[in-house]
Amino acid sequence: MKEIPITAIEGIRIGQVEDPESGTGCTVLISETGMAAGIDIRGGGPASRDVHLLDPLTAAQVVHAVVLGGGSAFGLDAAGGVMKYLEEKDIGFDVGITKVPLVAQSDIFDLTVGDPSVRPDHRMGYEAARIAFEAPNYRDGNAGAGCGATVGKLAGMETCMKTGIGSFALEEGDFRIGAIVVVNALGDIYDAKTGEKVAGLLSEDRTGFRDSVEMMKGSLNVVENRFTGNTTIGAVITNGRFTKAQLCKIASMAHNGYARSIRPVHTSADGDSIYALSTGDYPVDHDVAGTLAAEVMSEAILRAVESADSAFGYPAAKDLKRK
Repeated sequence: MKEIPITAIEGIRIGQVEDPESGTGCTVLISETGMAAGIDIRGGGPASRDVHLLDPLTAAQVVHAVVLGGGSAFGLDAAGGVMKYLEEKDIGFDVGITKVPLVAQSDIFDLTVGDPSVRPDHRMGYEAARIAFEAPNYRDGNAGAGCGATVGKLAGMETCMKTGIGSFALEEGDFRIGAIVVVNALGDIYDAKTGEKVAGLLSEDRTGFRDSVEMMKGSLNVVENRFTGNTTIGAVITNGRFTKAQLCKIASMAHNGYARSIRPVHTSADGDSIYALSTGDYPVDHDVAGTLAAEVMSEAILRAVESADSAFGYPAAKDLKRK
């Protein structure tokens, strides 16, 4: 299989808006004709909107947009702006008097980065949707929902690192599959191919790493509130033909990519969520697609770390490598 840009997967437009001073933003994935979608949520503290639409038991067979955002639950207002723009474009589920766009959203907690009073809102969602149509602008790094992303927060924000949003995609013949992910984990990040730690909990002098799992092993005392601002959210995108149930399974298998690259992962202090989106009609076995989903997700996590720039006083992986 050969690597391709995530934007080469047909049927999805991607727009991003960020506020680099306040440290938040959103990334919008739009399908004009609708996309089959599934989701799997493993973390204990998700912030989400209308993800129940992706349950195989619900009537909707497609959604028209997925929003990845910052701002925690406050940022869920961005989906309203996306809906407004899509309604103006006559996109959505036809209910006779109008068309209702079906939009799902998941957010990271980035309120401890930048200005906590600024969150993705109706205006930002509308603008990201407009950009997706008029001038698609996806890029990895400190963009969109990755603007305020950080990792390695077990000992607090003083020794965490800056990450961002990342993508990775593969092509085999006419089949294409890729992943976009916002890496905002409690834990440390590893290169799944080499086992090397690439980002995470810093030493007290911020020049090297400590091990989050080993630190957790050091005390079995009950921690009532480990919440310091976490959640890794992502989407697998494919041009394969899959049902909602199969896409939920693909999303579930994609969490193996999280497990290969993030330690610890899926804690009660994280809201780890993965969407699986199908925009095409290429026939492929869903277990093969799920296996590839874990691979591209793991690589996208690495890209999110490697492409990030230091910001808000938090060093990025590229800064440590230069030392």
